[in-house]
Amino acid sequence: QVQLVESGGGLVQAGDSLRLSCTASGLTFTLYTMGWFRQAPGKEREFAAAIHWSGGNSAYADSVKGRFTISRDNAKNTVYLQMNSLAPEDTAVYYCAAKRGYVSLTGATYDYWGQGTQVTVSS
Repeated sequence: QVQLVESGGGLVQAGDSLRLSCTASGLTFTLYTMGWFRQAPGKEREFAAAIHWSGGNSAYADSVKGRFTISRDNAKNTVYLQMNSLAPEDTAVYYCAAKRGYVSLTGATYDYWGQGTQVTVSS
């Protein structure tokens, strides 16, 4: 079956950096657009970033643009989210997700989801 496993979360201070990883199995990774979403306590899940299966197109939420970078290594079936200049408002559970086809900002269009990794940013 399809599995998406996130790692790299943790507790950091404001201004620090973290790199999240998501490794996929059970699917042909090179056919899937990958996305990162996040959900803060008491809030709805929101889009953070996504990257096309080719790696040639990506999208970012305005709230992370210029600070976060999404990338992928198709040889390792892994997608990354480099997060710089972290702020307390970035505190959330971060989920990776997979979908066929084009980049989408809408979570409902993604077919597979990981269990999430907690990112906590202290001020």
